[in-house]
Amino acid sequence: MSEEKQESKTSRILKLLAKIAVTVVCLYYVSRKIDFREAFQVIRSANWLFIFFALILFTLSKLFSALRLNIYFRNINIHLPEWTNIKLYWLGMFYNLFLPGSITGDAYKVVRLTKKYGVPYKKTSAAVLLDRFSGLAGLALILATYSIFVLNVTLYIAGLVGGAILAVVALYLVVKYWLPDFLPGFVPTLLWGIVVQATQVACVYCIVHALGIADSHTEYIFIFLVSSVVAVLPLTIGGLGAREVVFLWGSNYFGLHQESSISISLLFYFITVFSSSWGLPYVYVDPLKESK
Repeated sequence: MSEEKQESKTSRILKLLAKIAVTVVCLYYVSRKIDFREAFQVIRSANWLFIFFALILFTLSKLFSALRLNIYFRNINIHLPEWTNIKLYWLGMFYNLFLPGSITGDAYKVVRLTKKYGVPYKKTSAAVLLDRFSGLAGLALILATYSIFVLNVTLYIAGLVGGAILAVVALYLVVKYWLPDFLPGFVPTLLWGIVVQATQVACVYCIVHALGIADSHTEYIFIFLVSSVVAVLPLTIGGLGAREVVFLWGSNYFGLHQESSISISLLFYFITVFSSSWGLPYVYVDPLKESK
């Protein structure tokens, strides 16, 4: 047993080192293409009132995400009070961003809820995974919608629109035939997924206005949506580096100001870090202690 634990610990360390390495490589690549000093100068000159609005909107998007996840929990008879669920969700955000080599936020929720409520491990795992996929489905639908307005290649638009529709249909079929417990929550969670992504789009609009960018708003939002898809992949620390590479390539494709593009990405990351840090108190105060 001790050997298995040691192997697991070694595996986590190796994964963390790999993430750090990929993050560093991505940031180094971006640094060779843009002037980071100019990018930070753009950030320093930002309108901080709009940054505050962006923070509020990002926080709302995470609250909506927590409400979405609780729908899946209720489908398997885990009846968490909403406030308890929100605290548990914020603790998961903290783990995901600040302790990526220790335990992921999703794994923490699965382990704790399985032990506390006696629900089979497979069901709690499925609830957390389906929450992620419903969020991605909402993201895909909004991304496909924006592609109609910013892309001038019909094949790309058709691919994104068709891919988004197929993704939603595939998710529905998986839930219907393999995970029927969650079928009642399919439509509500999909709608919440759209609301979550729309709220984050509004957050980025505030960031764009904060930086005084007068035009090409739709293109910047499209790049952000693509970067959100890439950031889901567990390749870097909290998506840092991966988002910046996507913003760099996107700005080249659309002919946008590169330093401004990277500034949008960095500000969104800083907002994510600040918001995720609110989960720190729940490392010491168990969110599930008083829930029954």
